[in-house]
Amino acid sequence: MSLFTGCGGSDSGLHQAGYDVLMANDILPYAKDFYLANFPETDYQVIDVREIQSFPSADVLVGCYPCQGFSQGGARQSSRGVNYLYREFVRALKRIKPKAFIVENVSGMQRSDFRHLLNSQLCQFRLAGYRVNYRVIDVSDFGVPQERKRLIFVGVRSDLGEVFAFPEATHGTAIQNKITIGDAIGDLPLWPEGDYWTETFHWYYLSRNRYRGWDELAKTIVSHPRHMPLHPVSPKLKRVHTDKWVWESDGPARRYSYREAACLQGFDRSSCFPETENSSLRMKYTVVGNAVPPPLFNVIGKELLNYL
Repeated sequence: MSLFTGCGGSDSGLHQAGYDVLMANDILPYAKDFYLANFPETDYQVIDVREIQSFPSADVLVGCYPCQGFSQGGARQSSRGVNYLYREFVRALKRIKPKAFIVENVSGMQRSDFRHLLNSQLCQFRLAGYRVNYRVIDVSDFGVPQERKRLIFVGVRSDLGEVFAFPEATHGTAIQNKITIGDAIGDLPLWPEGDYWTETFHWYYLSRNRYRGWDELAKTIVSHPRHMPLHPVSPKLKRVHTDKWVWESDGPARRYSYREAACLQGFDRSSCFPETENSSLRMKYTVVGNAVPPPLFNVIGKELLNYL
């Protein structure tokens, strides 16, 4: 059972780990379009989670509820109502009583000025009858070729007598190198017509270095195409002032396409972006940037099978 699903990054990883997703939910119609184009067997409901009255029985509940109030790229307003949607997740948790749950959120929640929100969630999860472990995870340690840190909660129902132990990193060790931009998209066309945002690079975009080379991790993939990081085919940037960067050389520059962004999030290359009445270039970027990297939930999901 999946809540605040988006286009299904978390569920894609769980599918790969061997799970079946009975029901999914979000409020973005194109998120549903993308999801069902790739996983048509799931009951996907486009509805405000607060309006859901019944939930299917499930062994695992997954939730990636919104967190814009304290995201690294947001205004960090912990009082915003969107930050209390975890209460709806807890409502579902109490109704379904699954053997375990997984929650994904931004790493900024552990900051001291938002610690009350973190502690409130932990308290609610424990009162619902779960032993909870949580950790900030660098997704590049689990095969995702970008700089992105996420806070992951995993709870196991108390009567099962277990506390989830997070798996060891799968990349960046002696076993496997971390996946780079070149590894992920180096063989794709350099100028895919119609697939990338062509708006001018405004002053705010150039207030920081958004460039990474082929042999590096990508900057964090975001949901707004205007702020999407630079593709390595672009000229490099150099700092000329505290908050001002300029191109090192002449030549065309571009942002990642939505398909490249999906690859850098860890989605399968065969993922279908359907053309529907809800689709647009901006919306394709939005659902990809909001997604949970599938490889992260693949690894966590496989480990969680040992506790079910």
